[in-house]
Amino acid sequence: MTQTDISRVLSADPAELEPAERQKLAAELAAQIEEHREAYYVHDAPKISDKEFDELVHALEDLESAYPELARDDSPTQKVGGYADTEAFAPVQHVARMYSLEDVFSVEELDQWFERVAKSVPAGTPFLSEVKIDGLACNLLYENGQLVRAATRGDGYTGEDITANVRTIDDIPTTLNATNPPARVEIRGEVFFPSDKFADLNASLVEQGKPPFANPRNAAAGSLRQKDPSITAQRPLHMLVHGIAAWQSGDAGAQEPTQQSQVYDLLRDWGMPISPYYRVCTTQDDVHAYITEFGERRHELLHEIDGIVVKVDNIALQEELGYTSRAPRWACAYKYPPEEVTTKLLDIRVQVGRTGRVTPFAVMEPVLVAGSTVSRATLHNAHEVKRKGVLIGDDVVIRKAGDVIPEVLGPVTANRDGSERAFVMPTHCPDCGAELYEQKEGDKDLRCPNSETCPAQVANRLAYLASRAALDIELLGEEASLALTQPLGEPPLKSEAGLFDLTVDDLGEVEIEREVKKNGVPTGEIERVKYFFTKEELYASGEKKGQVKKPSQPRANTLAMLDEIEKAKGQPLWRVLVALSIRHVGPTAARDIAAHFRSMDAVRNATVEDLLEVEGVGETIAQSVVDWFAEEWHAHIVDSWAKAGVRMADEPAEESTQPQTLEGLTIVATGSLDNFTRDGIKESIVGAGGKASSSVSKKTDYVVAGENAGSKLTKAQDLGVPVLNEEQFQQLLATGEAPA
Repeated sequence: MTQTDISRVLSADPAELEPAERQKLAAELAAQIEEHREAYYVHDAPKISDKEFDELVHALEDLESAYPELARDDSPTQKVGGYADTEAFAPVQHVARMYSLEDVFSVEELDQWFERVAKSVPAGTPFLSEVKIDGLACNLLYENGQLVRAATRGDGYTGEDITANVRTIDDIPTTLNATNPPARVEIRGEVFFPSDKFADLNASLVEQGKPPFANPRNAAAGSLRQKDPSITAQRPLHMLVHGIAAWQSGDAGAQEPTQQSQVYDLLRDWGMPISPYYRVCTTQDDVHAYITEFGERRHELLHEIDGIVVKVDNIALQEELGYTSRAPRWACAYKYPPEEVTTKLLDIRVQVGRTGRVTPFAVMEPVLVAGSTVSRATLHNAHEVKRKGVLIGDDVVIRKAGDVIPEVLGPVTANRDGSERAFVMPTHCPDCGAELYEQKEGDKDLRCPNSETCPAQVANRLAYLASRAALDIELLGEEASLALTQPLGEPPLKSEAGLFDLTVDDLGEVEIEREVKKNGVPTGEIERVKYFFTKEELYASGEKKGQVKKPSQPRANTLAMLDEIEKAKGQPLWRVLVALSIRHVGPTAARDIAAHFRSMDAVRNATVEDLLEVEGVGETIAQSVVDWFAEEWHAHIVDSWAKAGVRMADEPAEESTQPQTLEGLTIVATGSLDNFTRDGIKESIVGAGGKASSSVSKKTDYVVAGENAGSKLTKAQDLGVPVLNEEQFQQLLATGEAPA
């Protein structure tokens, strides 16, 4: 079922259909759900994303709720999971039924669930929150402390016997570490494939001529459900357990825990692997905070997650709340907005970066993921394309976490029809025709050697030098950089050397091709337009027909851009160094080099040994700086800029009048601050004698955390580094005394 088919089914309004048509719609939804359940649970080859599957299930649930006569006893809405593949594995009857979970897709839906539960539990009842592992549900049966059976979920009643395969997973003990184990206990958990091992597995499968997996969940399922346990043993599978489903004490009289959190303590004591991420929450706000925290941390974890499970912690209350036909009333699964979707890979093309690196990228059918429409995603290099096993024409699974660049995870090989084709990496630069090369033997990246005049490299260097990290030139972005270097006619700039000599007269004839839009909607038509100047207006009729009514003139943004370029001439030396695109020299290294040498002449005449005297500069950066200035055309850029009036030296070092309140301190800033820009807080730290670092380590003295602080804040908390809010930082900056 394609996305178009899903949209068609979901867009149907049951209220507008005749009874026979509604019945047909229900049957179609049921058939599609059953097909995709089998693909997911039995064949480990899903054809659609989890979000699309959930939409189908909820559509059928809503239809059956509105029209009860359509609800059948064998409806997919009354079932859990998929099926047991009894041909490949022996069937297993679970001691206790394996239920699914009620899904909620927003905080509002979660709070509605809390309201329903609150009607049946005492005020102040704690909840256990845990990350929802995106793996394969597994059931372990121990008798008198010995593992006797492992099974998949199946349809919730009957699963598949995978005992031999599970015994190959090192995490799972064959004997419980218990002197008084229950006579019989059924333990539930999830088998997962570590996220950081996924690409390596797909690469090995591709090398063997086998189809790769679309994502780590499929890799876990496919690895665990092998007929040959020796294959499972070769895969780095892990398991985390999260509950006890059945308990028979026996003569030994082992006592069953009364709280879900106590279950985890007991399982840990028995030697079972439990999640390090669970937390007992005493309020709804605590649960909300947990959801927010792990939404930000989700890609730092051992495994993929697709949500948060919330459970009533008290087991007696769980039993009182009971179950619906398919899910416990005492638990629900909050699903994060989907970060993974499936779309069509239309083509694989390459682009050339500012350092000459040639990068393949995926061109896809536009699709909404993580709040934005995505049509392109990087594929890094030709080796990565092969590792992922993607073919042009594949349906592919893509992921986009927040503002992170979209990533192609892998192909949906079950959807292939034979028309797909392999990507072939070009041998020559698509922009200048130069033969591509490996910078060193065995390098995975190919590069264009024509650094001086390759239009793509010049355009990308131009956009970079105008960025906030470098000269901070407003209105000189990617599009303007392309117009200056790759217009339809002769470019105003063939190198960044001439940037500061640009005049308004140089820009009057610059033309580009642009898609025509009507009422803001693209039409598919392409027109030729002036980029920096307005269109010339002619008289449409009368004696002056065809004569100039209003001549072409520079746009307001063009004049503002030229003003910004003029202003940039006065930027400090460290920003000029960053703007030169010297490899490995970013803002931090540039600040240190500029502070040490004070002038461009001193930097360009420095030896490797001279540069190594700069704190924070190692062999790689030092050699890179020396090599850069050895190129004649690089020296021409510096000389041209100097001649045009670009500042090439900082003022002589003077005794700072600013109190050195942060002297000797290493401080990291993260997140959004009200009174400081990212560069502004770094300058405040350096100006007060401190060191502004970009990474957190045990040597960090403080981390300043603003809104939306991410992994740096987490790492600081893990390492015990003191964390300051903005007000506390300002106090430290003013007084030099750490806030109490």
